[in-house]
Amino acid sequence: MTVYKPILTVGLLLCLGGCGLFAAPCRIASAGLDIIPVAGHVLATPTNGCAAAIDP
Repeated sequence: MTVYKPILTVGLLLCLGGCGLFAAPCRIASAGLDIIPVAGHVLATPTNGCAAAIDP
């Protein structure tokens, strides 16, 4: 399994090339906040704006 980790890492970085790589933390945080039942969408709005500013 350890042989596949570098291959998967390189594949992930190629898919997220350019600005998408820098916007990934904002998008991951947004997805995590978005699953909160009542206020998730409101809480995720700033992180969605961050991702949209970095990777339009």
